[in-house]
Formats: sequence, C-alpha cells, structure tokens
Amino acid sequence: MVSGERLYLIGLTLLKGVGDILSRHLLQYFGSAEEVFKAKRSLLEKVPGIGTYTAKQIESDRAEALKRAEKELIFIDKNKICLYAFTDDNYPGRLKECQDAPVVFYYRGAADLNAAKILSIVGTRRMTDYGRKQTEILIRDMAEMFPELLIISGLAYGVDICVHRNALKNNLPTVGVLAHGLDRIYPAAHRNTAAQMLANGGLLTDFMSETNPERENFLRRNRLIAGLADTTVVIESAEKGGSLVTADIAFSYGRDVYAFSGRATDEYSSGCNRLIQMNKAGLISSAKDLVMSLCWDSETKCIPQQLLFPFSDKPDHPVIRLLKEKGEFHVNQLATEMDMPVHKLTPMLFELELEGHIKAFPGGIYKLT
Repeated sequence: MVSGERLYLIGLTLLKGVGDILSRHLLQYFGSAEEVFKAKRSLLEKVPGIGTYTAKQIESDRAEALKRAEKELIFIDKNKICLYAFTDDNYPGRLKECQDAPVVFYYRGAADLNAAKILSIVGTRRMTDYGRKQTEILIRDMAEMFPELLIISGLAYGVDICVHRNALKNNLPTVGVLAHGLDRIYPAAHRNTAAQMLANGGLLTDFMSETNPERENFLRRNRLIAGLADTTVVIESAEKGGSLVTADIAFSYGRDVYAFSGRATDEYSSGCNRLIQMNKAGLISSAKDLVMSLCWDSETKCIPQQLLFPFSDKPDHPVIRLLKEKGEFHVNQLATEMDMPVHKLTPMLFELELEGHIKAFPGGIYKLT
C-alpha cells in the first residue's frame, strides 16, 4: 500500500456520518481514500447513500480527520502495529465477506489471520466451574487434532480469558479482539496474558489509540470476533449478554454457530439453550461433536448429503422458485421476500440443502445446485 494512502484510509474512518459500509461505497466510487479527501462536494453527493448533508459533513471534517490520522500513523509506526485495509490483498478473507467489515483495523502479533482453520469461542463473564471445565477440555482436544488452529476471543473476564489462557497452555495461537485502542489493555489484570499472546497469537482492534473501553465498543467489536472465524462456539451465557450478540452476528453472516447446552435451571446455560431451541446454534457436547459437524475430521469422510436423502422434485417450493428467478439470495433477502423470520426459514433451507436442491455459500448466500 502506498504510504500516503494509509493516512487517508485512517482519516476515512474519522469522518462523521460515514461508517464502514459508506466508506466502502466511497472507495469503490473514487478508487482510493486520497481521492475521497480531494473530491468536491458536488461529486461526493453523487455517491449512493451519501446525499447533500453527509457530503457537506465530509467536506467540513476532512482537515481535522487527516490531522488526527497523522497522529495515529505515527503511533502505529512507532509501536510496530500492522494496519490492515479492506483494499489490501492480505486482508482476512473471512472478514472481507462481511458487509460491515471495517475499512481498516490495527493488529499486533504473529498469528496468520488467514489461517486454514479459525474458531471463535465466547461466553459469559461470570463463568461457572462447568463452563471452565468445558472450555479446558474443548481447547485441549481441539489442539490435539489441529495444532495450527487459531483461536479468537475477546480478552474479557470469564470465558474469554479462560479461552486465551488454555489456548496458550496448549500451544495454540490465539488472538484477542479489543474494544479499545492498542495503547492500553483492559482489564489490566489480563496484561500478562496479553503480552504472552503477542508471541503466539496477537491483539486486534478497529479502534484507534486513546479510545476508552466504553460499553458500546464491546458490542461493536463482537462483529470482528464473529467475522474472523469459520465458526463461533458459545460456552455459557445467560438470557442476555455479549456472547449472544456475537452468536447472532455470526448467524447473520451465514457462519456456523454451536453451543454447549446445560440444565434448564442453570442461569448461565439459559442463553445457550435458547440459541439451540431457536435453531441459531447446533448442540455440541465435545470437540468431537464440533469437528464432525464442521467436517474437519480428515479421517471421517463427510458422506455427500444427496446420498443420505433421496433427491425429490420440488419445483413449486417458494425458495427454489425465487432462486430460479434471481440466481442467488442472501438468507436475509430470502426472509424478506418470503415474509418469514430468519429463524423459521433456516430449518427449511437446511432441509433443502440436505435434499440436494440448494447449496450454501460463505456469507449466507444460497444458490440452486
């Protein structure tokens, strides 16, 4: 990447009213972040989704944004922080599939963010002994089967820090996704673990330095935890919590989600039980369950689904009819077209896929076979 373009890309993230999606529209329209900063207001207004008000805001914010971006560029160069831009070839492929992927993010570490297999593991901050044991056994067994597996979590109290520490214990690379800049570690109690992760894993954020760990930042960072991985596993969760948000985001991306069930009376299993009940997560009780569900077991061949279920003709099925007309649909678009909640549509899509009628692609896209 041209050195000057890094400055403009960081500046792009500082423009008020311009989030990740609009930033990508601007980059696509002008070809580079630098051209966005040089464009006249009349040209900015022509970009889909911008309009007169936002164009005026961009024009008035540009000078200050570049000034702050220059300060950030000095910080990341001084601290040997890698800047990943959406326009880069090495931008993590799984994350690039997500419509709200960040235009830039900051990374320190040694782990390959395009590793062959990446697993996100999340859960409650109030982890029980049951959750701790499940985490320890899951990571230990996954490490035995896949020594190069990359583990993602959020470095928070409870399940997150247990995940990172067990990954390190089993010599697995592990990356923590932060809700603040790389000039600090929160919580401070996890500083030593974070330091170890830099040597065998890393720390990642889309927040600039001097950003405090505000509540809303944790919700925003969850999309990175979900988007960087092949699948998300929820260890424990109450009825509400950040790990359920991460699971919902992963589900919306069309990624696999799995959860450990618990007793109906256990507060911190209620969220997992609900995910399974709503067909938003598959039920697992071990690493073996997870590996078989993902077809990661090289010794166990995944039998083609067409052989398991006889192919039957369903030309009048509404999903098949829509796919014949349009060629492909995102799961959310299908739900809108059929006026049906996604959680009710998903089992129908699963059945059609098992029968060999349709095929699921990364990012929640469905096509006819």
